[in-house]
Amino acid sequence: MSFSSDVKEELSGKISPARHCRIAETAAIISLCGRLQSWGEDGTGFKVQTENLSVARKYFTLLRKTFNIEVDISIRQSPGNHQNRMYAVGIPDGRDAERVLQSCKLPDPDKSGPEALAPVQNVVTQNLCCKRAFLRGAFLAAGSISDPKRFYHFEIACLSRDKAEQIRDLMLSFDLEPRIVHRKKYDVVYIKEGDQIVDILNVMEAPTSLMQLENIRILKEMRGSVNRKVNCETANINKTVSAAVRQMEDIRYIEDTVGIGSLPDNLREIAQLRLQYPEATLKELGDALNPPVGKSGVNHRLRKLGVIADRLREKKPEK
Repeated sequence: MSFSSDVKEELSGKISPARHCRIAETAAIISLCGRLQSWGEDGTGFKVQTENLSVARKYFTLLRKTFNIEVDISIRQSPGNHQNRMYAVGIPDGRDAERVLQSCKLPDPDKSGPEALAPVQNVVTQNLCCKRAFLRGAFLAAGSISDPKRFYHFEIACLSRDKAEQIRDLMLSFDLEPRIVHRKKYDVVYIKEGDQIVDILNVMEAPTSLMQLENIRILKEMRGSVNRKVNCETANINKTVSAAVRQMEDIRYIEDTVGIGSLPDNLREIAQLRLQYPEATLKELGDALNPPVGKSGVNHRLRKLGVIADRLREKKPEK
């Protein structure tokens, strides 16, 4: 199973004890994957279609616990993909369907098409707990999370801009920073920051998935930190080696042209030590001097040797 499926499986087992929260979650599921339809003389009905068994099971449980009504469940192969199944949960009794829609403040009589099933004026999400439930239902119905081992991405796809803005506004109330992008026929509410995805999992009350994501984030941060340190140490080693090679070349050039013996005592001493210990650090070279000299002092002397070598290269030495 994918990480997204694991999250939905966990959320499908979360049944709120409060009826108003169950209604809010039901409203979100109907709003994002429900379809209105007419059933004879009973009037307007609707059904919810999903490819996720966890979502169908959760919606079925919400209807039974909240409204105590009978539902029809059908299963068929998804068009174009014989490996996936499409689950449809419908309410055969028109009066029961009307009762559910009214409780969920659906549909909006002033709208049609996908926007008709948007809860009117957020009536079902006035309480903080109901906002959590609505976001939980919205994610179950039309959401996904990428594998956090690869990258961080959370989204909920909506068939209308109004629904996307409604979900975005609910997330904003929890100090999240979602964005909306239009993709094909959907308006997608998304979050890309790892810490924000941790927060939305907390909002939807998915503690197991939250801990799993946090563990992955910690491992990724540790690996990143180790890699940065290794890269930094490698760069320092390369820098030190390059500097030592350059110093050796300068000292040998001086030796071949005017001889090390022509140097002042302090420069001659450090030149001989560098030739004797080509892999030594500045600190080790300084400790080998008598009296010992600090790193800055050693570096200063080696730089003077470099200046002398450059001057000798600019002109031929006198014979």
